[in-house]
Amino acid sequence: MEVQFNIIRQTKDTEPRVQSYRLDVDPGTTILECLNRIKWEQDGTLAFRKNCRNTICGSCSMRINGRSALACKENVSSELNRLERIAAANSDADGDDSIPTFTVAPMGNMPVIKDLVVDMADFWNNLEAVEPYVSTEARKIPEREFLQSPEERESLNQNGNCILCGACYSECNAREVNPAFVGPHALAKAQRMVLDSRDDRTEARLENYNEGIGGVWGCTRCYNCNTVCPMEVAPMDQIGKIKREILDRKTARDSRPIRHRKVMIDLVKQGGWVDERKFGLMVVGNYLRDLEGLLSLGPLGFRMVLRGKFPLSFEPSEGTQTVRSLIESVQRLEQEKPSKIDN
Repeated sequence: MEVQFNIIRQTKDTEPRVQSYRLDVDPGTTILECLNRIKWEQDGTLAFRKNCRNTICGSCSMRINGRSALACKENVSSELNRLERIAAANSDADGDDSIPTFTVAPMGNMPVIKDLVVDMADFWNNLEAVEPYVSTEARKIPEREFLQSPEERESLNQNGNCILCGACYSECNAREVNPAFVGPHALAKAQRMVLDSRDDRTEARLENYNEGIGGVWGCTRCYNCNTVCPMEVAPMDQIGKIKREILDRKTARDSRPIRHRKVMIDLVKQGGWVDERKFGLMVVGNYLRDLEGLLSLGPLGFRMVLRGKFPLSFEPSEGTQTVRSLIESVQRLEQEKPSKIDN
């Protein structure tokens, strides 16, 4: 079958441009094999990364038809099926008989070096910032080897599957708007260290990951990282686990992100939904203790009153008791989960 590849090409000093190539391929041909053929048969100047060709090294991550993926994992047939499902969901299926077209672009949130090759320096630096290795103290040669139970070792498997391909980082909305955010790849590795029974710096790590909007509270929970991860690491889920560890150790007055989470849950438990009058005062105003925070609410509150948007009373929802029961059931289940064994 004949297909067309529209490849976004550029260098550090040029604007992006689209260059098209046509190939005769089998449906099972991988996107990486197609790029290899373009480079070998049509244009030797095309630049992209590759290595193992077997979904192990993560080198060939790039944006394929709008989402980051491994070029060695996706093939012509699977990608066409995905595009057809998207078209059907959007009611765009019109029986078009034109040649199938694939758009390939460099990963996002990283500057382009050439064509599909991006500069991953910040990606690696942010990984290093979470110290994704067993602590120095714990790595000192012991009198006997470190022993882990099968359950302790198994708990590390999902995070350990990360091949650092950069797909999650590429699609991260939080990283796009907040350069301080370390990224989902780093925090997924960070959660592995929180789980690891051999590490002795859990509390210090959690303090670090709790800091500002560079750590777990910078995540916008958009699910993009979970959607594109080729190894099912589910980075956003791992970030959520770190948040729960932090929340278990903190009170609502420790920081605004923690207040936001705890106050929202408490207010929903009380009334079935959020009492907006209390929410701002408790989160931003720190239970009326933060004068600067309270003053910052003034202009917004004034505009809301003028436009009749400020609720003068609060009426609990009819399903308050059901909502409260659901929240408490989830909280009990989380408490019953086995925690990491202290060293």
